[in-house]
Amino acid sequence: MKVKICGITCLEDALAAVEYGADAIGFVFAPDSPRKVSVERAHHIISKLPPFITTVGLLTGGDKAEINDMVWKSGLDMIQFHGDFKTSILQSFSNRAIQVVKIKDAASLDSVSSVSARAVLLDTYHEKVAGGSGHSFHWEIAKKAAPLGKIILAGGLTPDNVQTAIRQGQPYAVDVSSGVEAEQGKKDFNKMKRFIQAAKEMEADLAIAE
Repeated sequence: MKVKICGITCLEDALAAVEYGADAIGFVFAPDSPRKVSVERAHHIISKLPPFITTVGLLTGGDKAEINDMVWKSGLDMIQFHGDFKTSILQSFSNRAIQVVKIKDAASLDSVSSVSARAVLLDTYHEKVAGGSGHSFHWEIAKKAAPLGKIILAGGLTPDNVQTAIRQGQPYAVDVSSGVEAEQGKKDFNKMKRFIQAAKEMEADLAIAE
């Protein structure tokens, strides 16, 4: 099970996540987020990470030129598109795009006719925040989304419920932010370690069951 730790704001948290087994590190560039980092800070953290760790930037806006500039200056591998981006933007970055679908209920998938991305992240719909709300949805919906591609499950995940979420949703990966925080923008190392271990253990259990 691939694990992404999102909302990283400092090198200490990033290195701890990697040490505990995270496969990907996420940075938030949404201007109104308490977890927002600058392109310069993201670049500094990314430059200190070991190889083979995927880095992801969460965006809520921007045109093609702005996004290109941000990716080049920060060194990001992937872009997580939150919000109403034009299809042409998603297609321009399809080789590094994660398309976000906000889930209220199973009907939320009906509006997704096609995906121009490497993966689809399912997050809980919230009218005021792009992500990291701490609220979950019915995880079985992730199984229904499988035809869209590789599914990343997010929204309200914690060390205590991630195994249930994986069992019910059977995603390709899980994404956590607020569920492993000590406070907004600062990770709790014990929670991160427990979350990653629980996710990896559940994948092994599912493989044995098959």
